[in-house]
Amino acid sequence: MRVASVYDQRRPVFSFEFFPPKTEAGMPKLYETVAALNTLGPAFCSITWGAGGTTRGKSLVLASEIRRRTGLEAMAHLSCVGETREGISAILDEAAGLGIENILALRGDPPGGWGSFVPVPGGFAHADELARFIRSRGGFGIAVAGYPEGHLENRNLDIDIGHLKRKVDAGGDIVISQIFYDNRFFFDFSERCRKAGIRVPIVPGLLPPLSADGLKRFCALGGISIPEALAARIERSAGDDAAVKAVGVEWVAGMAQELLERGVPGIHFYALNQSKSILEIFRRLGPR
Repeated sequence: MRVASVYDQRRPVFSFEFFPPKTEAGMPKLYETVAALNTLGPAFCSITWGAGGTTRGKSLVLASEIRRRTGLEAMAHLSCVGETREGISAILDEAAGLGIENILALRGDPPGGWGSFVPVPGGFAHADELARFIRSRGGFGIAVAGYPEGHLENRNLDIDIGHLKRKVDAGGDIVISQIFYDNRFFFDFSERCRKAGIRVPIVPGLLPPLSADGLKRFCALGGISIPEALAARIERSAGDDAAVKAVGVEWVAGMAQELLERGVPGIHFYALNQSKSILEIFRRLGPR
């Protein structure tokens, strides 16, 4: 199933992102999380690509295993980091052999998340090149990433949306956004995308905070703003992860409610392999 087709059939479409645990000891907990969130009726999940790290080789296998165990469609992430054109081709062969039909095409971050991205000789420098290569191969639905506040390396939204337009024109069927904590960024981003001629579904990505330090670290790496009101509430709860999670659930549930009322095609939740916060957000949202 090509996930883009789901957005034509129903709204809203819910989906989740998971990552491969670094050790086998983490696998049972992940499958528990997948099973719990699958009760919410998601259309698909996505599995991150640990390029340059210990989880890289597990991504495709995990995507295939989730499909086999649960029937949930699984989209595999694929980045340009450390891969030649021939390496990407071999990865796509493996994905096809495992029955994976959807790829999230990413440039990827430099090792450690800092510095400039440098492609390997014979590799791709930009995500639109990767998307075009995947499209030329055939057999895959393609998602691409969008940045409501602009990419960390380019804060000019007009230029950044021009880059996104090239990714869509190269083959992207849907856009999944980086996280944000102020819906105004997403609404402005979506309007700019439409004016730029991007017509595919633009799906907001939401992440309920799990800890104060984790939120600050994640937002710093991605150049993501934390609204003053949220920052103040998180700061008052710092050191108490349960309290931070409660604040995060309330904040993100409010964001999700407004997004759905404004007619977004769906929401992609970055689950961080945890289920409790997302289950509570859905309870607050009520039947859909």
